[in-house]
Amino acid sequence: MSDTVLQITKLSVALPKGADRSHAIEHISLSIQRGKTLCVVGESGSGKSVMATAIMGLLAKELKADDGEILLQGEALLKAPQTRLRELRGQAMGMVFQEPMTALNPVMRCGDQVDELLATHTNWSSEKRKSEVLRVFESVKLPDPLRMYSSFPHQLSGGQRQRIVIAMAVILKPALLICDEPTTALDVTTQKEILKLISQLQAEQGCAVLFITHDMGVVAEIADDVLVMNQGRAVESGTCEQVLKQPRETYTQTLLAAVPSMTPPPPRPEAQGAAILKGIAVTKTYLSRDWLGRGHETHALKAASVAVRAGETIGIVGESGSGKSTLARCLIRLIDPTAGEIHWADHEIASLSESQLRPLRSHVQVVFQDPNRSLNPRRTVGQSIVEGAINFGMSEDKARQLSETLMQQVRLPVESLSRYPTQFSGGQRQRLAIARALACEPKVLVADEAVSALDVSVQAQILTLLREIQARLGLGMLFITHDLRVAAQLCDHVIVMHQGEIVEAGRTADLYASPQHAYTRKLFEAAPSAIF
Repeated sequence: MSDTVLQITKLSVALPKGADRSHAIEHISLSIQRGKTLCVVGESGSGKSVMATAIMGLLAKELKADDGEILLQGEALLKAPQTRLRELRGQAMGMVFQEPMTALNPVMRCGDQVDELLATHTNWSSEKRKSEVLRVFESVKLPDPLRMYSSFPHQLSGGQRQRIVIAMAVILKPALLICDEPTTALDVTTQKEILKLISQLQAEQGCAVLFITHDMGVVAEIADDVLVMNQGRAVESGTCEQVLKQPRETYTQTLLAAVPSMTPPPPRPEAQGAAILKGIAVTKTYLSRDWLGRGHETHALKAASVAVRAGETIGIVGESGSGKSTLARCLIRLIDPTAGEIHWADHEIASLSESQLRPLRSHVQVVFQDPNRSLNPRRTVGQSIVEGAINFGMSEDKARQLSETLMQQVRLPVESLSRYPTQFSGGQRQRLAIARALACEPKVLVADEAVSALDVSVQAQILTLLREIQARLGLGMLFITHDLRVAAQLCDHVIVMHQGEIVEAGRTADLYASPQHAYTRKLFEAAPSAIF
């Protein structure tokens, strides 16, 4: 039997009329051998995910493969009927999606979702199927497999949900495993565990892996070969060593140049003056009761203190569940702290009611991780940008002028104010979210994982934009991220959080040069290869 698991020859997938180009992917060719990993990289819109869904036979109805061939272990997939493709999914090819919450059914227990695959593709008894699901849960390093089996997706952490999705993809030992950005939203330690897990499963099962990512550090960690895509076309391909260290094409060189360095730039002068956002011993404790009525306390945040001055950027890093977002949400009063003081300039706001707080809300504005959820799809971007400013008393004429100015500041065409969010790319939508936050003329901008889901070139553009806006307006910034490279390049000071506590804090250059706490050193060691 040939060692070639997947062979794609001159594959083209047509876009519907009126799209920005004729094909989502055009004349793409590749092959993956058993036990090998091919990483596909490129910016958003390059056609990476379209290629993956074409292989799985899951193309959207408006897309059509109009040329080329896909062979899975010698079998032509484009000519296969849907009944045959359903047989092949799970048994011969499995897929790990980027966002496990959209891949999992929220009203089904996790064990039942994996069992569904076995019930469909085998004639095993229910006892044997459950035993196999528990075995696979152990193999993907899930704690307490029995509890995981009976849990719903929302009861698990992001890393645990991703392991459930991986278990679904590998339980029938497919020859091809497709991973579409499976670690993008994960912190560095969880990311390292997932990458190690995929490598172990690949070694045990001998499968070929097609790994789609925009993280060049991940590519350096796991790839045997690399394919670079741009605007639906293959730009460059070769071994991992050749593509990353000796790229031939300008586009590949540009992608690699956009990867943030782990070495911080020379420090800026220390910000002067009083803090415009300050938290003192901020604590958040959640109370819950079990079915017997016994109380239980969860300490999400323990006596955390932070101060942000005008023109200064404070970064908060740590794993999922470390308390980063809880601290930020307390500081901006999206949730109420259990104890501690919170100051917005001269106002102590921790104990204010919402009606007392409302006139001060323009002082602090937020840019969230997912602009798709931040922008109302039924309102034009112009209406979304000025909504907050109008609510705070700005006239419609002045708000319209402001929206035009802000569009220029975030480098988007003014004439696109009448368009809707779905008509913009992910990076453009994040620029719109920044413009909307700036419309309220805040003194502090809180960015909660604002660039984690963006490809490296768009990420570099957003970071440059944030620096320029901060320099021009003198904003203080609180920047929450799990990407240590981004924190190195943007932040003046970095706070490291673990299990609700601040374990280390300091000037970025000093902390990166000599981390003192064992947990900080663990984070740095988990960061993908520093090859750039």
